[in-house]
Amino acid sequence: MKRIVLILLLSFIYQFSFSQKKNLERKTQKGFAKLDFLSIDMPITNVPNEKNMGFTGIHYNLMVNDWLYGGLGIYGAVSGDRGGFFTLGVNTGVKKFFGDNFYVDTGFHFGGGGGRAAPDGGGAFILPHFNLGYEFDNFSINTGWSYVNFFDGGEIKGNQFNIALEIPLNFDYSDYKNREQNYDFKSLNNSGWDIFSKRTSLMFHQNNLKIKGRTQQSGGAQYNGETIRLVGFELASYFSNNWFGFVKVDGAFDGIKAGYMDVFLGAGYLHSFNKNRTNLLAKFGLGAGGGGGIDTKGGFLIYPDISIEQKIFDDIFFAINTGFVMSPNADVFTQSYGFGIKYYVERNGTKSINNNFTSGKFKGLEIITKHDIYFDADRDTKTKEDMHQISLQVNFDLNKNVFIAGQTSFANFGDAGAYAEGIVGLGIKTNPLFNEKSTLFFQALAGAAGGGGISTGEGLIIKPSAGINYKLNNKLNLRTSGGYAKAKGGSLSSFFLNFGISYNISILKLNK
Repeated sequence: MKRIVLILLLSFIYQFSFSQKKNLERKTQKGFAKLDFLSIDMPITNVPNEKNMGFTGIHYNLMVNDWLYGGLGIYGAVSGDRGGFFTLGVNTGVKKFFGDNFYVDTGFHFGGGGGRAAPDGGGAFILPHFNLGYEFDNFSINTGWSYVNFFDGGEIKGNQFNIALEIPLNFDYSDYKNREQNYDFKSLNNSGWDIFSKRTSLMFHQNNLKIKGRTQQSGGAQYNGETIRLVGFELASYFSNNWFGFVKVDGAFDGIKAGYMDVFLGAGYLHSFNKNRTNLLAKFGLGAGGGGGIDTKGGFLIYPDISIEQKIFDDIFFAINTGFVMSPNADVFTQSYGFGIKYYVERNGTKSINNNFTSGKFKGLEIITKHDIYFDADRDTKTKEDMHQISLQVNFDLNKNVFIAGQTSFANFGDAGAYAEGIVGLGIKTNPLFNEKSTLFFQALAGAAGGGGISTGEGLIIKPSAGINYKLNNKLNLRTSGGYAKAKGGSLSSFFLNFGISYNISILKLNK
């Protein structure tokens, strides 16, 4: 009898350790980042002899299998006469190789957005492409035909060549159900996590642009030292202990009429001292910006910046910064300064140059794409009309029931093509209900919104909502919610509904 009990006990221990190892298994998602450029022939409307609009995009796509991909992308104007023209959309496409390095890439982009006074209609557009590409060791380039059509009452449409640079950008992950689970390094190493970790930082900040020089309003009048107040976020990923790349997105909520936005992609260097409790950073970014009545010409801007950070506790730092946001010829010239809260994560590997780490915890991450419907959205013209928008939201779980959220949205139907939002906040959610298939949540977000003739005053918006997620599989959830959007300085006061899909994973965060 004792022998039988011992055999059963050993079998149970083996099955438990095997299932734990399988649950902790390091999985890899193949993907690639893409930068593309196209020159769009603009119709003659309110700008005489209007130049082509240089349109550049930043995309991230996941490989569904060896040939099918899907993802998200944001475009912004960088040349021409439409500075501040931005869009957000979803991508899908097929990449098929012939020969060793040549491939065909045919795909489709659907999105929404626009710019002040541009003939973008409601903002909805399509952008299919057919490209030929060549893959090098660490990157690939492709070029070919594309077609753009702002089909919801817009006049921007036509064929053009495009050119793109693609960089493989895979990531490791675990199932979302493992979130908030702690494991020692021995357990993690047995499950394939004994690789070098990567460092990432996320900062939510309030930035200010003090207008200087010969910066003009879109009507031609010169500004008189106004200060634009913005909120946004910055995501950075480290190539080494000191060098990093970053993406920075801001939207105005005070100081000028709502609608200004900028997006930057750049690199920087970090120097730590004071026993790694204080950091000095130098950054330089290139990007696009405009809206809110600021004449940024074609929209191309540069962003040099210096900042200093002080550790508050654990991985949380307080940052202050100063620099410039300007066009290369100084037609747009502003002094930038602000502050932020930054969160550092050493992730996805147990090997680190910092030997203080002893364990790891999986943190949940949700990436949500959805369609919003604002009912009777108030306009500056005192009229009301439904407005639709495409939206991207990213949630990072603080624990199993509390998350922080960042969201950006762009109008795509409802005659408000230039309207956009950039908002952040907190949310709470229940444990899984109804056979562990559904989760209820509530979130309260606030930030910058404006453009498209929507009445948001100087841009501050508050947006609480509640909804439900329904689990499809380990990665995907259906999602729907409803809520209320209120502009502080404008008359926008609308109920809204949305529906979409969320992609859920967990990443490994190292602990000391």
